[in-house]
Formats: sequence, C-alpha cells, structure tokens
Amino acid sequence: MSDAREYDLVLLGATGFTGGLTAEYLARQVPEGCRWALAGRNPAKLEEVRARLGAAHADLPLLQADVTDPESLASLARAARVIVSTVGPYVEYGEPLVAACAEAGTDYLDLTGEPEFVDTMYVRHHATAVSSGARLVHACGFDSVPHDLGARFTVLQLPEGEPVTLRGVVRAGAQFSGGTFASALTAFARGRQMRSAMQQRRQVEPRPEGRRSKAVAGKPHRDAELGYWLVPLPTIDPFVVARSGAALERYGPDFRYSHYAGVKTLRYLAGGAVGLGALAAAAQLPPLRRFLLDKVPAGEGPSAARRQKSWFTVDFVGEAGGQQVRTRVSGGDPGYDETAKMLGESALSLAFDDDNPATAGQVTPAVAMGENLTRRLQDAGLRFETVAGGS
Repeated sequence: MSDAREYDLVLLGATGFTGGLTAEYLARQVPEGCRWALAGRNPAKLEEVRARLGAAHADLPLLQADVTDPESLASLARAARVIVSTVGPYVEYGEPLVAACAEAGTDYLDLTGEPEFVDTMYVRHHATAVSSGARLVHACGFDSVPHDLGARFTVLQLPEGEPVTLRGVVRAGAQFSGGTFASALTAFARGRQMRSAMQQRRQVEPRPEGRRSKAVAGKPHRDAELGYWLVPLPTIDPFVVARSGAALERYGPDFRYSHYAGVKTLRYLAGGAVGLGALAAAAQLPPLRRFLLDKVPAGEGPSAARRQKSWFTVDFVGEAGGQQVRTRVSGGDPGYDETAKMLGESALSLAFDDDNPATAGQVTPAVAMGENLTRRLQDAGLRFETVAGGS
C-alpha cells in the first residue's frame, strides 16, 4: 500500500477501556517513524488518553471520527494504511467503518467475537475488499488469536497431506469488562439473526476444492489426555479456526476442529453450564437485559491489580497420520492486557511486515499474518509451547 497515506496506523475507540489499553500498548511498541493517531468523537476524552501516554506522545494527532457519521469514517479510511477499531458491540456500530475501509483499500482490524457481525461483513464487503486490496481481519484479540494461531502452530508439527483432528481446550482466571458483557448479551439476544447471517454467508462463500475444513460441535466429556472435564464453547473461535483450515492447504485434506472449556471437576462444569444458560435466558427479555447492562456499564473493566493476577491457557491436541502432538498457548490477563497486546501486534504486523502472505478481503489472523504474528507475540511474552510429540 502506498506510503502516500498520511498515517500508517489509526486507533478508533481509544477512550474505551480496552481501547485505552491498546493505545498504551502501541505507545510503548510503535517503531521509530511510525505515523499513528487516535480517533474518536470526543476530543476532550481523546486528549485525556493522549495525556496518559506521556510526554513522548504529546503531539500525537487526534482525529475527529464518529461511527454514526459515514463521511467522517470514509475520510479516516482514505488517510490511513491500517485502522484498528475497538468500538463495540460491533453488530450495532461496526459496519460503517468496515465499509469505508473496504472501499478505500485500507486494512481493518477489530476485537469482535460476534459471529453475526463477521458473517454479515463477509457477505456485504468481502468482494469490495478483494477488489480494493483491503485486508479485513476480525477477531484479533482473545477472540480468536490464541486459538487461531495455536491451531496453526499445532498443525505445522503434524504430518503433511493427512486428515487432521484437533481440539482446543481453554482455561482462564480473569474478570470481564462492561464492553465484553454488552457484546455477549447482544449476541445471546440475536440468535435468530446470527443463524440467518451464517446461512447467507454459506450461500456465497466458496468452499475449498478437494478439501474439507469444519468446526465440529463436541459433547461434554472427560478428556483422558488433558485430565479435564470438557464443555463445548459456543464462541466464534472454532469458526475462525475452520476458516483458516479452509484457506490454508497445510491443514490437510480433511481438517476438523472442536473447541472446549476445560474444568477440573463436574461441579464447576455444571455451575458454568447453569450460569451460561441463565445469561442466555436473561438476554431474551429486554427489561432484564437493560438492567444487566446498567449493572455492568461499558467502558469499565478490572483494575490493574486484578489483571496482574489473571491468566489463560489454551491446550491443543492434534492427530494426523497416526501421530499426536500436544501444544499450549498461554499468557496473562486474557481479556484486556493480552488482548491489547494481540490487537496492537496485529496492527503493527499489517502495517510493517512486508512479507505477510499476499491476500485481500475478509481473512483470519492466521491467514493474514500467520508466522509473523506468532513471532511478534512470542517476542512480546505470549508462550507457544510443544508439550508432547511434534516434529
């Protein structure tokens, strides 16, 4: 992409909780000479964020942009090589920026874990992005970078040309923010729309020739390899992994991925299932949904001290050609500190890693940045380990 654009990188949504953490991460990590800016609708709040970044960033540009003003987003997209959005719920606020970036040939990244939004954006804007050369990369935080890159890391250690079965098992100790809670409630409340968006995408998305890649819904069971009770996770992650499998021949002729939460005892398994069911039921009732959103307001999140104690692991067990490999991706606070790291490094990779795969349109993190993003995250402190087996 031409360096004639005014900015290498623009962050939209820095006044939110996760957006602020992402701004702070970028302030520490941008390379010398990087032309970057913060964008949003409230200049005073943007100035507060800039002040937190320190004297070295006192002259960082602040740009006026509003997700309800398509022309402001079109102007922003024309000025930047890469735009990062932390403004959610994305199904409510995300499309105008995706449309602007697809039209302008501007790379776009976000944190969404909302399947309806991702599928709808594919149907409406993938073809335009292919024509313009824009890379639209959703789910660049805890949804779904550890799972997508961890699956790739595992597959690369299995024999080539063989059917692959892979499962990912997530464990975490962390607290969520108001923005995450709002996105989850929105998704639970829109089950019919989510199914419709998925069906529309299936009608227009080409399938790989001579190969299969599928997200397989597993059942609750005891995992003898890992020693955990597993419960299927109804998140966007398995779909992202399966789309990487469809796009990349290295995943073999028949790739199947299942995604779980892992718990140590049946008591925790039952409690988690009951809590998830109660939240899903509450989301169907507008008054109760509004009450819950008021109790956990967006823009707020756990303290630095609480995040310091947080952690996550994703264990993978892959099998192909009679061989098995176990790997693990792990790190600190998954929803915020590590998510800001994942999003920030994704943005820097799109902006500055000239040897990323040649691609355009809506693509997954593994397809857009694969090896480069894995290396960046390892350098930044995330761990990608081979636990057993492997080449």
